[in-house]
Amino acid sequence: TPTPGTSAPETPRSPSPTTPPPSGGSSSGSEDPAETAEAEVLRLVNAERARAGCSPLVHDSALGRLARDFSRDMANRSFFSHTDPDGRSPWDRASAAGIGNLGGENIARGQQSAASVMESWMNSEGHRANILNCDFRTLGVGVHSGPGGPWWTQNFGY
Repeated sequence: TPTPGTSAPETPRSPSPTTPPPSGGSSSGSEDPAETAEAEVLRLVNAERARAGCSPLVHDSALGRLARDFSRDMANRSFFSHTDPDGRSPWDRASAAGIGNLGGENIARGQQSAASVMESWMNSEGHRANILNCDFRTLGVGVHSGPGGPWWTQNFGY
């Protein structure tokens, strides 16, 4: 069951902010807060995977663009679902972007930091399963500020 502010994760094998998140550290002022939060999610994912005996995920820029675009789309069109208002699934969107390695997707909204969104995902069985799926090799993370947000997307790849 999804936790508040999260939606059931999407995986092919399963049946089926008002302000940018803070970086949590010192900044030169040139860093994008969203990119900092996205990098922190990847770091936290890899810490969880290490505890579970899984290999670390590497950043995938194409999956990152897909995730960022989807987070922005959810905010702009005011929906919160893995299926967009046009009826497209995560795999439909990946295919349209020329991406063939998508393995799963987690989404969330409203959590103000990388740590809080990771806590929500790790407290949800399905989201946790995606994060700890040792078959996944890559990750793209996208966060978008907006009303009802921040809006978060994780796209896992093989």
